[in-house]
Amino acid sequence: MARRVVAGLAAVAAAGVAWGLAEARAFTVRRHEVPILPPGSRPVRLLHLSDLHLTPGQRRKVAWVRALASEQIDAVVTTGDNLAHPDAVPTALEALEPFLGLPGAFVFGSNDYHGPLPKNPLDYFGGPSRLRPKQAELPTEDLRAGLVAQGWVDLNNARGSIAAVGSVLDLVGVDDPHIGRDRMPEPAPEVDGASARIGVAHAPYRRVLDQMAADGASLILAGHTHGGQVCVPFYGALVTNCDLDTSRASGLHGWPGVRPDSGGKGAYVHVSAGLGTSPYAPYRIACRPEATILTLVPGV
Repeated sequence: MARRVVAGLAAVAAAGVAWGLAEARAFTVRRHEVPILPPGSRPVRLLHLSDLHLTPGQRRKVAWVRALASEQIDAVVTTGDNLAHPDAVPTALEALEPFLGLPGAFVFGSNDYHGPLPKNPLDYFGGPSRLRPKQAELPTEDLRAGLVAQGWVDLNNARGSIAAVGSVLDLVGVDDPHIGRDRMPEPAPEVDGASARIGVAHAPYRRVLDQMAADGASLILAGHTHGGQVCVPFYGALVTNCDLDTSRASGLHGWPGVRPDSGGKGAYVHVSAGLGTSPYAPYRIACRPEATILTLVPGV
């Protein structure tokens, strides 16, 4: 009997691993309308990318990201963790190349600075992950230079703006809060003619969402959570790897507490489940990797 139980558990574990490995390659596009533009504005199709965690050999993921150019994107924002290997900067720039002629902006995540290491995935249940001494430094400045050279706005603890389809998007960003690099930029008036203010961060820590909402952001973009990565079917995420509640581990929500369909005032928060995983934990369950097209439309 004991042997049968062990064999049964091993079969279940093997099936779970197979599911997780397959789902980590099942890339999908999510779509949301966000009513934040002034009346009469043309819709803006904003592509939100996050957590690619690229290595040089991930050709299928690169090809899938590049193919998103067929979606008639107007502007792009990336919320960090592009890299998972010291030689992955050319791979990341190749994946983003079809969009580098569009208005774009970016912030970095911890994995743009430090390479991944093996770890026990159960550690995430003990609280947000922390940097470890042996994590190698990655060529962050090469990635930054490649994006800035193509006209994308560096929002790491900075403000900026992009113009798309007749709308000017006033942007405010911070470097990765997950490793304490965030410094909210000094308050500033809205950019002349701005249609909306958008906040950008890698990790959606509550303090950062509060700061950006108070700063006047009507939409805040983040990633980092991987949507929980391993979720319980029909229940959802168990962890977010930050202090955000698991009900907001991915998708479009209101902050603080304003539902997007309520018509009330407040910021929208979009947390991307991202497109990648650590090379040492290459699985997802009930949480497909995603890119999101946010169609910004006039508000009510």
